[in-house]
Amino acid sequence: MHLTHQPRVALVTGAGRGIGKAIAERLAAHGHTVLCVSKSDTCVAVAQGILDKGQKAKAYQVDVADPVAVAKACEQIIAEYGAVEILVNNAGITRDKLVMAMSETEWNEVLSTNLSSAFYWVKGLVRPMTRKRWGRIISISSVTGVQGNAGQANYAAAKAGLHGLTMTLARELSGRAITANAVAPGFITTDMTAELSDEIKQKILSFIPLGRFGSVTDIAAMVDYLASEEGGYITGQVFSVDGGMAI
Repeated sequence: MHLTHQPRVALVTGAGRGIGKAIAERLAAHGHTVLCVSKSDTCVAVAQGILDKGQKAKAYQVDVADPVAVAKACEQIIAEYGAVEILVNNAGITRDKLVMAMSETEWNEVLSTNLSSAFYWVKGLVRPMTRKRWGRIISISSVTGVQGNAGQANYAAAKAGLHGLTMTLARELSGRAITANAVAPGFITTDMTAELSDEIKQKILSFIPLGRFGSVTDIAAMVDYLASEEGGYITGQVFSVDGGMAI
């Protein structure tokens, strides 16, 4: 299918590497102005790489777990661009431990970065989006948010929370032609999964019907579709892109 993209302003959190980087680059290739956000300065290199291709991007170094920092960034962005029409909530961290050993800090850090940050960005950017009467809110969840995973209570709770937020936003914003959807990746080849031992990787592969890890482009392609004009009649959904893990 040939997707239709009218050039718009898109913002991608966690754009400095992995899935976020792939999403930012794909949206930029379709003519969107992509605002690359990350806590570290990795987003600067990603934005520069996009600019080097003759495409449009700008980097914003923001701690997405800090509501004051996000609100300030949103004000700056709205002042410069008027509205963000495509918001991709991708930023995420892990602090894996069994519940019995997990500290409150490890719980709160993951909830703040993986779930609360999405609320902060939506709250800061949604009003101009409603005035445009066109918008896409896409949150990157996880297969863990669909079926849970031992040692990841904080991560699973945060990702499942994104699903509830997505469905609620779909109901609240549909009258303004704004869609809200989530993409739930399975095991994707990234820096995060590269740290796993071969033994753990083989065990994970045994649970994937397609028998392989996904790539960041698999997720970027799903986001690409949801952000396109053709994706305008889909809202309130969670799309598993996981090789069949959540069957």
